Amino acid sequence: MKALTIRQPWAGAIVHQTKRVENRSWKLPAAHHGTRILIHAGAQLDKNAQIYGPNLGDYGAIIGVATITGYHWSDDGTCCGPWGFANTYHWELADVTALPEPIAAKGALGFWTPTADTLDAVLAQQAVTS
Repeated sequence: MKALTIRQPWAGAIVHQTKRVENRSWKLPAAHHGTRILIHAGAQLDKNAQIYGPNLGDYGAIIGVATITGYHWSDDGTCCGPWGFANTYHWELADVTALPEPIAAKGALGFWTPTADTLDAVLAQQAVTS
């Protein structure tokens, strides 16, 4: 399973609110279409983000799991409600699940592979909550 680092408050909005689109400047690689990914909250806040409510969680940690169901380009961003940005690819997310406890991990650009210990910790939390 791959992970994707997303800066706060966006990562928190995905796992704790209604954000079901991730804005990216690049197309979703075909290999990741329909796959389950780990949502990693980056170590830094997106200073350009408008905060949508209270502190949305942790930094530098795996905080949830989601399935990427597709993607599309948006010229104006209006197709995805308040979460869509203009002139970006919108990666569509579904089956989003927040982890009960964040799992500290160092992120990376693009898709990255978590350590075996990190993945085991995620799977153990999912087993408890299923």
